[in-house]
Amino acid sequence: MFTVHDLAELAELTSLGVAPYLRYSPGPESDARHPSRDHESGLLMPGLSVNPLPAPGWWSLPLEDWLARRVCQYLRELREGARPWLLNGRQVDFGPDNEPLVVDITPVAWVSPALLDQAQRHYHQRLNAGESTH
Repeated sequence: MFTVHDLAELAELTSLGVAPYLRYSPGPESDARHPSRDHESGLLMPGLSVNPLPAPGWWSLPLEDWLARRVCQYLRELREGARPWLLNGRQVDFGPDNEPLVVDITPVAWVSPALLDQAQRHYHQRLNAGESTH
């Protein structure tokens, strides 16, 4: 797999539909051995849990703002040994956090540490990162 190094490149891949999902895990080889597991119930789910990248219809800010937010959503997974990567696949259901579960996975690219740093800076500069909805 190649590596994506900045938000502009990620936006292009997302806009073209090449990489509509982001996943934090050990990687495609590890994930190919088993689907995701719901940690609270212990049940295996019918696909891999992923983070969708395309912005919803109501989003009127630049796509890069949305993508920075999505990339930063699961950064805590890095501490557990996960590595972010982009993929394509067929959605078959939803997980316990209403995240898509996908099968027929096609790995697309790794997300570089430079992109993670850029996304964090962008997220905190452009949006009210961590602002409560209440």
